[in-house]
Amino acid sequence: MSVEFFGVGGPGQIGNLKKAENAQVDKTDKATGADKVQFSSVLQDVHKAQAATRPDDIERNERIQEIKQQIADGSYEPDLKKVSASLLQFLVEGR
Repeated sequence: MSVEFFGVGGPGQIGNLKKAENAQVDKTDKATGADKVQFSSVLQDVHKAQAATRPDDIERNERIQEIKQQIADGSYEPDLKKVSASLLQFLVEGR
């Protein structure tokens, strides 16, 4: 759907979406009693993009696991200057 103002067309449809054709819900299958849902390919692509991890996410997760292990075995020693600076910033700026 597009809207025209004073003879100038508005933006076209975004993402090749069609109204009722993309998401279809099947009725309950009487033989198995199960509901079925089918999603559009656009929604599946969005899900795949969200599931893909970026390299920096992988590095962050590895660092988190490393810190968790250090905490578990009692060898974690945080930088007290960074902690105190962050605490002061929080108290002064309210962030």
